[in-house]
Amino acid sequence: MKYYIIAGEASGDLHGSNLIKGLRARDPQAAFRFWGGDLMSAACGERPVRHYNDGAVMGLTDVLGKAGKLLGNIRLCKKDILEWKPDVVILIDYPGFNFRIAEFAHNKGFKVYYYIAPKTWASREGRNRKLKKYVDKLYIVFPFEIPYFQKAGVDFIYKGNPLLDAVDEHRYSPASHTPYIALLPGSRKGEVRRMMPVCMEVADKLGCKVVIAGAPSRPVEDYKQFIGNRTNVELIFGRTYDILKYAQAAIINSGTASLEAALIGTPQVVCWSTSKLTAFVARYILRVMDHIKYISLGNLILDKEVFKELIQEDFTSDNVAAEIRAISAPGERRSQMLADYAAIRQALGGSGASNAIAESIYNSLLQAQR
Repeated sequence: MKYYIIAGEASGDLHGSNLIKGLRARDPQAAFRFWGGDLMSAACGERPVRHYNDGAVMGLTDVLGKAGKLLGNIRLCKKDILEWKPDVVILIDYPGFNFRIAEFAHNKGFKVYYYIAPKTWASREGRNRKLKKYVDKLYIVFPFEIPYFQKAGVDFIYKGNPLLDAVDEHRYSPASHTPYIALLPGSRKGEVRRMMPVCMEVADKLGCKVVIAGAPSRPVEDYKQFIGNRTNVELIFGRTYDILKYAQAAIINSGTASLEAALIGTPQVVCWSTSKLTAFVARYILRVMDHIKYISLGNLILDKEVFKELIQEDFTSDNVAAEIRAISAPGERRSQMLADYAAIRQALGGSGASNAIAESIYNSLLQAQR
C-alpha cells in the first residue's frame, strides 16, 4: 500500500519514523512518501518532499512572517498527493498545516488518518468539528485526552504513548564524563533565539558545565553565536537522549522534550518565551480554556506541578539558576519530582504503542479494500 505521511517538526519525525518501521514490518511492499526529517528518511530509505525545517514556525508572529512560504508548501503538498495517489494520508500533529491537508484530501476521496491528535483541548476547540468531518481515524496518545474527546463527541483510538518505546529502546552511552546541566533550547530557530541568551547567563551564574542538545535541523551557527568563547558550554548534535540521561538536571524548552526528560528520569525546569503578541494570545486562550493549568505534558498528565514552568517574564537567568540549584542536588524537591515521574510513566501505560498503532492502521486499510 502507499502511505503519505506529513510531520512538521522533530517530534513528528521521531514518531513518523517508528510508525514507518511498524508499517513496513506488516506491509513489506509498502511505499512511502512524506514530509518530515532525517529519522523518517532513514526508516524508509526515501528523501522527504520537504524537510520539516523548511516549514517550522513558532508562534503567531512567525506564522505571519512566513505565511507566503507556508501557503506555497500547502499548494505543493496538495498537488503531490493528487499525483501520487496514496491509499491513506497520515497526518502527525502540526495542525496549522495538516488541517488544510485533511480537508483537501478528504474532499478528494482519500482516506485521512490523524496520528497524535491536535491539541484542541488547549486551544481552538472549534477544530473538533473538522476532526469529525475530515478525519477517518484519530489516534490519541495521552490518557487525559480520553475524557476530553469523549465529551467532545470525537471518535478516537488510544493505544498508549509511543515515546515510551523511543525512550526505553534507546541504547544509552554517556555524553560527557564531567558533571553537567543539560540544555534543550528547542528545534525551531525562534525557540533557540529566545532561549539561548538567558541560558548562557545561567551558565555564567552556575559556573558549571552545560551541554546543549543541538536540534538536528539547526546549523551550528544558531548556537555558536550565543555560546561565544565560553569554555564551560559544549554543543552536541544527535545525542539528545544520552545528554538527558546523564545530566544532573535539565533546562528545557516546553514541548515533547519535557515529557522525554520525565520518562528518562532527569529533573528539569521548563522555560518558554515568545513574542509579546503570541504571549498575549496564549494567555487569553488559557483564560478561556479554564481547565488548562499548565503548558507541559508531564504536568498536564498528572494535573499538578511536577516541575516548574518559567514562562515569559518569569523566564529569567536568576529564576532558572535558582531552580537548577534546587533540583540538582539530592533533597526533597528532587525526590518528589522523580516519584512523580514514575506516576507519569504509569499513567501512559505500557510499551508497544508504535507497533499497535501501525497494526491498527494496516488492518483498517486491509479491511477497507475487501
